Amino acid sequence: MSTSSSPPYRINIKRGRKPPGATGIAAFLSSNDKISPLLPTLRRNAKLQKDCGAILPPIFASCEVMQLAEGQLTLSAPNAALATKLKQQCPKLQENLQERGWQINAIRIKVQVRRTVEKAAPEKQLALPGRALQAFDTLEHTLEDTPQNAALRAALQRLVRRHQGPG
Repeated sequence: MSTSSSPPYRINIKRGRKPPGATGIAAFLSSNDKISPLLPTLRRNAKLQKDCGAILPPIFASCEVMQLAEGQLTLSAPNAALATKLKQQCPKLQENLQERGWQINAIRIKVQVRRTVEKAAPEKQLALPGRALQAFDTLEHTLEDTPQNAALRAALQRLVRRHQGPG
């Protein structure tokens, strides 16, 4: 058996290199010839989105900045009701954006219905042990039969029936 001082494998650690993160992605995107011209527009729209969200936080949460061209800001709303509410806030939004240095002469709102995939309701995973069901059943039968207890007794009865399962 040989006793060499070096391990049978070599570890190569490059020091001083940062792992690719947000700055790595930005550097990659800016080096891409087709994407790099879009970066200033993306940054401007992201800043505009943030400013709009700060001015109209409850309404603007589900809306998005689509475009800013020739002084006209185009926003998207997920439905007509929200678009109507947003339209009422346009003068306030335009005034505040102009105070923040944005050159906006008009605001246009488009309804952009997004497809939402509804998640299936999770199946009930709680299973009450037999002793718990017996305790609820006993409680339901030992409660006084008064109008004040009627709703509680009915709820306990439904709970026990639901957890007993078929049979």
